[in-house]
Amino acid sequence: MATILIVDDEKNYLWMLDELLRGEGFDVVTCEKGTDALIVLREATIDVLLTDLRMAEMDGLTVLEKAREISPATSPLLMTAYGTIERAVEAMRRGAYDFIVKPFENAHLIRTIHRAIERSVLVRENVRLSSSLARQFHPDRLIGRSAGMLGIWNKIHRVTDSKSAVLICGESGVGKELVARAIHCNGLRSGRPFLAVNCSALTDSLAESELFGHEKGAFTGALSRHLGLFEQANGGTLFLDEIADLPMPLQAKLLRVLDSQEIRRIGSEKTFHVDVRILAATHRSLKSEVKEGRFREDLFFRLHVVQIDIPPLRERADDIPQLAEAYLQGLVREGKARGKQFSQATIELLKRYRWPGNVRELQNAIAHAALMALEDDIQPDDFPLELSATGEWEQSFNRILPDDAPLDSTLKTVERLMITRALARTGGIQARAADLLQISRSLLQYKLKTLSAPQTDPSTKK
Repeated sequence: MATILIVDDEKNYLWMLDELLRGEGFDVVTCEKGTDALIVLREATIDVLLTDLRMAEMDGLTVLEKAREISPATSPLLMTAYGTIERAVEAMRRGAYDFIVKPFENAHLIRTIHRAIERSVLVRENVRLSSSLARQFHPDRLIGRSAGMLGIWNKIHRVTDSKSAVLICGESGVGKELVARAIHCNGLRSGRPFLAVNCSALTDSLAESELFGHEKGAFTGALSRHLGLFEQANGGTLFLDEIADLPMPLQAKLLRVLDSQEIRRIGSEKTFHVDVRILAATHRSLKSEVKEGRFREDLFFRLHVVQIDIPPLRERADDIPQLAEAYLQGLVREGKARGKQFSQATIELLKRYRWPGNVRELQNAIAHAALMALEDDIQPDDFPLELSATGEWEQSFNRILPDDAPLDSTLKTVERLMITRALARTGGIQARAADLLQISRSLLQYKLKTLSAPQTDPSTKK
């Protein structure tokens, strides 16, 4: 049950609104003075503050401004019989969620309150997640001790309390969003929203609405007002992932917002001030994108105030055992793992593998092995095939191939090893081995003859 705090020095309006909102199932608290309302905000969880603009002791704008400091998750609504565009703009600048003019239709008020409640729920959830992430990303609990990782955290520590944009670069799967969350959660905005959007998933037609919002009826299908990510993240952080994929027309509009700190919803003539820190990420070189004419140079310089480069996992192999252990223990605590620890052979395997998918691939591989393990000790064979074979390949190459082996004989050796391994894994059944190698059975039989690979008992062939 959402709680609505009503502030109005007119007793008739207090009584009418109390009856109306209780009839809609809300829990209602009423105050005739702004000072009393501020006490309630300090002592109770209030979802929506509905305050009159003109009051004798403390006007609504002052109540709204102080309420924002006391309870950022409370969505403030301002109502007045003296509604003007100027007052509406001023109310929005001071943090009002919406502005209602007396007399109002009950249905319109209820719809506005429901939207305000949704905003309040979103903000509280972001605060909860941010608090959790702040503990997870505290510098004292870093996962990884390599020089590259310590350099990243040193930069994070320096930029957390700044308002400057940060560009985070690195291959897919290295954890660019985790770095962005660490910047947010360890800074002054940690209690405010952190919202992330993947720019590569934004279509040209919906991107502007997603970022800046739209008014009801602004275009076909706009059945109600929609707050864009900039408004939802007001006071907090907006993370623009894969910024290089942002459509060119939207790049100019984003640049204007970054310069003016004002947004305008589609279909609206009003502008709204927003206080949002921008963190952006890309796996591509923005400098190259600028040279190729796919990214605006002025926007690049606006985003490229500070750059954090995250090295791929293969360049910080010393971090892998610690990362793997952290992921595994998380699965153990959640009851999602049969295996409880890594064998020494597994540790060596994890450090030897190249991890083309970086940290994301490591997490998935650990989850797979933890479920496949038959004992407490997780063995190399418990990992996905392409990973568990890594050790076999290196051992076979070191044993069979001399350092100066010619390419032709090397390729034949590789084919022989793959065919031998496939037959061993399928119990000598050629049809299944061919499927595993993704070739036809006839081609497998031909290669068995030309490579003189060990033949299996004909009785086992199917």
